Amino acid sequence: MDAFEGEGVFDARMEAVQFVGTTLSQFFLNDPSTGAIDAGLAAMAALDVDAAADEWPFADEPEARCALALMHEGALQREADGGEAMKWEYRRLFVGPQSLPAPPWGSVYTDRDCVVFGESTIALRSWMRARGIERLNDEKDPEDHIGLVLAMAAWLAEEKPELVGEFLRLHVLPWSGHLLEQLEAAAEHPFYKGLTSIARTSLSGMRDAFGLEVVEPRFYR
Repeated sequence: MDAFEGEGVFDARMEAVQFVGTTLSQFFLNDPSTGAIDAGLAAMAALDVDAAADEWPFADEPEARCALALMHEGALQREADGGEAMKWEYRRLFVGPQSLPAPPWGSVYTDRDCVVFGESTIALRSWMRARGIERLNDEKDPEDHIGLVLAMAAWLAEEKPELVGEFLRLHVLPWSGHLLEQLEAAAEHPFYKGLTSIARTSLSGMRDAFGLEVVEPRFYR
């Protein structure tokens, strides 16, 4: 914590990081047909968009309103059609088996060979190991999956808040905006278009809120 920063301000920002990371990561990481995120989707279907946008941290209110309105629309659509459209959109964007239009891993964009488990994955893995941080999931997904880094930000905000700024500056913000722009452009279902938009604007707001100077890498995709 900076010497000039009040403890209450610091704690409030950590609570906000935890909220954003916990709320959004579940939707990136879980197929909506499995039941794992039924509660979150029901909450989105019942959302008061204006009230939620007014309170959403790190995001400009108009951008938050537009993104949350899309997620609300998509969640209502899921209730109306039984979830088939959302299920197949999730698999198209995040699972395959076809080539993913915008892969959710940072190294695909920052590694010269555009591969998973590339340079950004290795760097993040080394950073975690040096600080005694264990993976939040199994070994199937590279650590620089957009859903995993959001979940990691939430975990750090609660368990190791002194590392949040460093984590964001070095291992999330350099590539997340570019990745999320690609995902937002590729998304066809309103829920995922809104999800990628609110994630992008929230992470950008975190950069400003924490006063982070981020070095953007060369993107190969």
